[in-house]
Amino acid sequence: MSSQNPKLSRRTLFAGAGTVGAVATATALLPQVQDLAPQAAQKPKPERGGGYELSEHVKRYYKTTLV
Repeated sequence: MSSQNPKLSRRTLFAGAGTVGAVATATALLPQVQDLAPQAAQKPKPERGGGYELSEHVKRYYKTTLV
């Protein structure tokens, strides 16, 4: 049997170092991304169903659908 002795090439070393750096950066920034997410204010549920609100976003949409 012949045993293979793998050599660590420069390309493999830099690819591994780049991957480790990218993972470390993403891990460091991930908690900040979650903290920056806006917290939506929870409105109370309507008593008799419904819940539709004519917001500015909806009004803009309806203006784009006019013929």
